[in-house]
Amino acid sequence: MTSVETRSRDRLLAAATTLFYERGFLATSVKEITQACGFTQGALYNHFASKDELLYELVLDIHTELETHTLRARSAAGPDPVDQFAALVAVHVAAHAQFRERSRVGNQEYRSLTGDRLAHVLAIRRRLRDQLADVLAAGAQSGVFHLVGGSAPGTARAVLDMCGLISEWFRDDGVLTPTEMHRRYVELALRMAGGPAAPRTWPVLPEV
Repeated sequence: MTSVETRSRDRLLAAATTLFYERGFLATSVKEITQACGFTQGALYNHFASKDELLYELVLDIHTELETHTLRARSAAGPDPVDQFAALVAVHVAAHAQFRERSRVGNQEYRSLTGDRLAHVLAIRRRLRDQLADVLAAGAQSGVFHLVGGSAPGTARAVLDMCGLISEWFRDDGVLTPTEMHRRYVELALRMAGGPAAPRTWPVLPEV
């Protein structure tokens, strides 16, 4: 793919992200996406077989990028379960606060996918949950976490839901700065896990 083709594809994905964020996938037409880029309607089909394929590529990219950042953060946090948990939560907070449009589209519009495309995205979402659950289970075993009902997957889902909702309300000009946001949410998540009040080492605000 040439640089011109790559730029055109990226413009279509960016326009689709904003329109899906504002109206939803089902209410957005191919014509509206291409018009937002100044393209003819047929231009979309030079890069995607359909609007459904565009949605899949967009949602897959959102989820794959988030998984990459979480794996990197967990590895960099060292062996302590509390530090790993704090690092993972910080990545989810940063993603949902800094990239609200992409985050909301990824969390909501994946439901419009079907078949193998849906299965692929759901597998990534399960791995994201399992990363948190594995850390929580290790912490519970070592005695640093005390989970309600003893359920690591249940606590992981609750934490991810809490972080996911950030994209619904956070604003750059709001009361909380991104740094304050990630510290507050790490503290909330640690309380949900029955852990210490703060990690031994505060994770650096991640760039996602």
